Amino acid sequence: MSANQRFFGLSKYHLESTSRFPYFTDKSDWERAPYEGVSYYIMMKMKIVLLSIIIVLSISLNAQNMSSPFSYSERIDDDFVPMEKESMRLSPQFKFQSNLISTIQVNTSADNRNIIDDAANEPTLAINPMNQKEMIIGWRQFDNRASNFRQAGIAYSIDGGESWNNIAPIESGVFRTDPVLAVNSEGRFFYNSLTKNYNCDVFSSTDLEDWSEKTYALGGDKQWMVIDNTAHHSNGNIYAFWKQEASDCEGNFTRSLDKGLNYEECSTVDFNPTRGTLSVDPEGILYACGVWNNTFKILRSASARNQSTKVTWELNNVVDLRGSMALYAGPNPRGMLGQVWIATDHSQSAYRSNVYLLCSIARSDNRDPSDIMFSRSIDKGGTWTEAIKINDDNSLDNWQWFGTMSTAPNGRIDVVWLDTRDNPGTYLSSLYYSFSLDGGSSWSPNERVSQEFDPHVGWPNQEKMGDYFHMKSFDDYAYVAWSATFNGEQDIYFSTIKTISTNIGSSFSKQAINVYPNPFRNELRITGLNQAAISKVAVFNLNGKELFSVAYTDEVSKDDKLIFFNSENPLLQGVYIVRITFDDNSQQFRKVVKR
Repeated sequence: MSANQRFFGLSKYHLESTSRFPYFTDKSDWERAPYEGVSYYIMMKMKIVLLSIIIVLSISLNAQNMSSPFSYSERIDDDFVPMEKESMRLSPQFKFQSNLISTIQVNTSADNRNIIDDAANEPTLAINPMNQKEMIIGWRQFDNRASNFRQAGIAYSIDGGESWNNIAPIESGVFRTDPVLAVNSEGRFFYNSLTKNYNCDVFSSTDLEDWSEKTYALGGDKQWMVIDNTAHHSNGNIYAFWKQEASDCEGNFTRSLDKGLNYEECSTVDFNPTRGTLSVDPEGILYACGVWNNTFKILRSASARNQSTKVTWELNNVVDLRGSMALYAGPNPRGMLGQVWIATDHSQSAYRSNVYLLCSIARSDNRDPSDIMFSRSIDKGGTWTEAIKINDDNSLDNWQWFGTMSTAPNGRIDVVWLDTRDNPGTYLSSLYYSFSLDGGSSWSPNERVSQEFDPHVGWPNQEKMGDYFHMKSFDDYAYVAWSATFNGEQDIYFSTIKTISTNIGSSFSKQAINVYPNPFRNELRITGLNQAAISKVAVFNLNGKELFSVAYTDEVSKDDKLIFFNSENPLLQGVYIVRITFDDNSQQFRKVVKR
């Protein structure tokens, strides 16, 4: 008998009796039928049909309860079990470094060692735009994995993530969960934290250590927060939304128009999208996304940025990601397999104001348990492209989960996720990375950037590794806050991924140039230089490794260039980046395809 059969109270006898004698419910029915005639037979058939309907409805309702996020809403289940300093056991801090990525454990002791038998998950990251060396990471802190009582874990870095200072949880001993971090354009950090009463407090700080400033911010379960850091008059506005049915107010949205001093009374994001995120585009227009009625809903509000107007949502749209959100399964049986991410392009390229959507999807078209699916809009959410799969494996059995997306100032789109492809048939997962330089039309080959780990170890008395990761992108690096079990328990890690520095889609200030043919076979031409003087041309693979370069003298720097690729300068078939450096140190980049 299956687990579902046991759950719904169906015994082996029930299953056998209904399958062998489908129209009769007990022995007396069977014995009376020959004597009662056809009418009794019909009555019994109707009886079993009605009974079947009741059973199906019961199973359906119970199944909905099993998969409902409200069934696993954040609440206090266990007592607080602090990790006493005298009983604390320690081991070496986990670190890893390669040509592409550097990774360091964040939730450590005061002397930067791993604390054995604690747990931490659901990290979010904020980086000071005025000083990118200053960073904070917040997470769900479990002092002892024997208890799922959690606190607002926090650590900060002042050296760009090379080292971290893990300070005491905000309001130690107080139940807090679902951390969401952000920072405004003035360098003030904000930490949104859900409490046991399904409301949120937002803590703020400018010195990274003092988090005593607290503001009640309404809120509810699965909240998300974003700050407007644009050059628009709405700069400094803070927006937050959450799951309406798990809140202490009759709404699912609030905003602060005074940089976090106060938050407005609850209002409503139409259709109550859940498990999603928010994004502000370069003009201060607010976007919300989430799951609605087993689909993916996108909403847009231009009025949210204006202090004198009520927040209305002038656009709502459904995006087909070729399946439903992956959750409560496989590697994360009591949690989401990643939330819905929305991002907007703030570059000066042709992709400016594009809107992007990404989620880990249980596919409906091929039954793959979880793929990283992506779609984009070039008309402010009005229409969306057909969803594409970012993970490039060919199996329908691997799990790609905790998909996470961010955009760099130059327009590059970065995506990371956990992937089981290297250990098929198991849940052992590794971190993977891919990026796009053309607004999401094409993606770099997937790159494995970590060793594997087992997500089913180290559970803090709940069978999940949280619900999400978080990342932030800059022109030269992508920064990732994530969790893994390299130490045999859930810990928080910060990774720096080295990327190709690009000015995507930009044109040289003196004039545009041409790189052709594209695709090419054995030679590339660079023409249209005229007044432009080239000092160097270099070719990179999509992992940022320089494969070929040539420097030019002043005498030939303004001539058209012809670059040969032969046995001395071989290139395999694939996609490459050509970087053209001019005499004023400005650069242009072109993506080319070698046949």
